[in-house]
Formats: sequence, structure tokens, C-alpha cells
Amino acid sequence: MFVFLIFLFQGSIQQSDRHCLNGHRSALVRFTGLSGSGKSTLAHALEERLFNMGIRSYVLDGDNIRCGLNSDLGLSPKDRKENIRRIAEVAKLMADSGILVFAAFIAPYRDSRLFARELMANHPFYECFVKCPVDQCEKRDPKGLYKKARKLPFRSFYVASFIFPWVKDRL
Repeated sequence: MFVFLIFLFQGSIQQSDRHCLNGHRSALVRFTGLSGSGKSTLAHALEERLFNMGIRSYVLDGDNIRCGLNSDLGLSPKDRKENIRRIAEVAKLMADSGILVFAAFIAPYRDSRLFARELMANHPFYECFVKCPVDQCEKRDPKGLYKKARKLPFRSFYVASFIFPWVKDRL
């Protein structure tokens, strides 16, 4: 059995040095909301606007992350929590590098959202809940998730387990 001792290495370049080089501060802006609420659309529009102003920024989008880094995760509660944990760690590294990070994720569990907030304690962190009525999200339904959920024989369970805890958390 191997025992590894892992120590955080502190380099000589600080976050403030990166801010000075970039000409702007870094932060994490997290967009949360239901599927189809417009999280990614808003994050990408903001990124484009800031890019045109010379501000280094990047969007971490839920679907894009699940196609790579988190491709091994499903949609179980455990996997959803791990998805947000990994995203938070990546966002922290990116913010520390001096980039303004926009993270667009559903993040249905309060404890996962609190973990990310606590992880970013030494970095500017902002959360934007994209409030959009469920019926409007269902009309947009860019991925067909609501349509698929309605075809499930136990759809009331799916909708209740996915949407209602999320909305209840926000009231």
C-alpha cells in the first residue's frame, strides 16, 4: 500500500499579479436555473460582450463539461453532486488564473451549491438564478428533456424529483 503526502504548492505569482497583468479582476459568476431557462445563452452573450472589451473570460457550460471532464457521470443525485463539485474545483482554478468565469449549470441540490460557494470563499463569487417559469422552459425545451420526461410512465415522479426540490429551494 502506498501512502502519498500531498501538499499545496504556492507559486510566486499571486492572483493580484494576474489581475494587474490582465487589467481586470477575476471572479466566478454562476448561472443556475432549470433546463431551458437561458443560463448558457446569457453566459455566452456576456462572455462575447466582455471579450470584445478585452476582458478574459470563459464559459463552463453543463453540457460541454459532461461531454469531456464529466462524461463518466450520469444523472443520479450522487453523480449530479460530483458534477458540481468538479465544476467548482475547475472554476476556482480558472478564477485563480485571473479569468472571469461564467458557470452555467442546473445545480439542483442546495448542498452542492453551498459547497461551491464555500470553495470560492477567497475569490469573488456571484450567483444568478435565471428564473423562468417551468411552462416557458418546456416550450423552449432545446434538448427535448421535458418532452422525454412527459413520455415516461412515471413522469410525475421524474418531474417532482427534478423540478420541485429545485424550485422549493429558491422560494
